[in-house]
Amino acid sequence: MRKLIVSTFLTLDGVMQAPGGPGEDDDAGFALGGWSVNYWDEKMGQVMGEAMSTPFDLLLGRKTYDLFAAYWPRATDNPGAKPLNDATKYVASRSQPTLSWSKSVLIEGDAAEGIARLKKGDGPELQVHGSGNLIQTLLRHNLVDEYRLWVFPCLIGSGKRLFSDGTIPAGLKLVDSTVSTTGVVIGTYEPAGEIVTGSFALE
Repeated sequence: MRKLIVSTFLTLDGVMQAPGGPGEDDDAGFALGGWSVNYWDEKMGQVMGEAMSTPFDLLLGRKTYDLFAAYWPRATDNPGAKPLNDATKYVASRSQPTLSWSKSVLIEGDAAEGIARLKKGDGPELQVHGSGNLIQTLLRHNLVDEYRLWVFPCLIGSGKRLFSDGTIPAGLKLVDSTVSTTGVVIGTYEPAGEIVTGSFALE
């Protein structure tokens, strides 16, 4: 069974839209693209490098695939380029796009069913980056094995959120954490079953 990992940059109020630059995703008039860039430090580069040092394949939605395919083949000086370019890229799309980035594979038919089959096969872990719409499908079908959440100390107020309306309630277990010099909290979480409720009320 292949492990499926969601790695996401988030604002403190849960927005994941367009962390990398203006124009990355301006749906609904989003005007604060690039909110993560000025927080980057050496510690974050180290954590990202460690995540890229083990074998992995990519699982991407169409919009994130197009962004990555336009950037990473040309970013040869970036140490993250080689593992991303070498990885097999599985792409979920409702259309029949032309996939020009090397080692790209379209997931045919229903995305959730196709991804469930991928997980049952042989191969390295599957890493999801960006891909907000795809992540909502993964959440609804309980396909995520690990969350790597990078929470940035800023507030956006509106935009696409990782855990949006319709997220299935679930407990999570923190298995690793670190903090950058700029205040970015990087936490690794695993699913921990149903939420157990209680009460502080006096009897």
